[in-house]
Amino acid sequence: MVTTTEILRYTAFAETPQGGNPAGVVLDASKLTDAEMQEIAAEVGYSETAFVLSTPAAHEQKTPGDETTRHSYNVRYWSPAAEVPFCGHATVATAVVLAERDGIGSFAFHTFAGDIQIVTSRSATGQVEVAMTSVEPCIRDFDPDTLGSLLKLLGLEASDLDTRFPPREAFAGNWHPILVLSDADIFNQFRFSPPAVAALMKSQGWSGTVTVLHESAPAEFQARNLFPVGRITEDPATGSAAASTGAYLRSIGYASAESRITIHQGQHVGRPSILTAVVPEHGGITVLGSATPIKD
Repeated sequence: MVTTTEILRYTAFAETPQGGNPAGVVLDASKLTDAEMQEIAAEVGYSETAFVLSTPAAHEQKTPGDETTRHSYNVRYWSPAAEVPFCGHATVATAVVLAERDGIGSFAFHTFAGDIQIVTSRSATGQVEVAMTSVEPCIRDFDPDTLGSLLKLLGLEASDLDTRFPPREAFAGNWHPILVLSDADIFNQFRFSPPAVAALMKSQGWSGTVTVLHESAPAEFQARNLFPVGRITEDPATGSAAASTGAYLRSIGYASAESRITIHQGQHVGRPSILTAVVPEHGGITVLGSATPIKD
């Protein structure tokens, strides 16, 4: 471990004080090597740790027609096993830390997946709230053989899929295969072998999670996000998957402009979480959330 590096620990998208997805945050990572960032992420042990590599003074931008200066930061994300292009819950945690330190406002994160737009505000109780808008999403069809392999690894049949929701792969910072199951019991009970699923994910370039959903009410979904490639069998809350889900639902005509999709996640790993995806008519998907410090 790089002993002089300060590591902050926050949980994002928490539905209860014990819920949400923990993330590490390193605010001054400009002098860290890739090997040191990987070492820190492995020592922290969370699904991802975010590393801020630049101060706002180094990157300032103005939107045409808007004289407000918006700071921007270079940010990288590492799981315990490897670097990932983007991480939603670590982005929310980092945005909360920056807002608590520098004040609320708008800024951008430059990531390997593209630029992520951030707006922070304060709730009536004083909590920092984050609206995170993804990069331009992309949707693609499943290769039939790959879909068959994934279903087999999860112990599922094609007949278990909800026919209203065709399986697709969705990108809003990371690629996520998305499956929607029709039966709640099957959704809650399916099992899988993490090494086998991780091998398939690596072969397909799925750097995010395998996203399995069940519609529990109109515009409300239960989610399980499998992440064995990050040495985390199942993720408690996945911001990039929430954005990809919003983009997917828009692509099939389920979500219309300004729809709000509520996603419940984490119950299967004992860390209940709640995420909200706001779906515009075009462009990136906005995911709403907050984060709180993890007490020692």
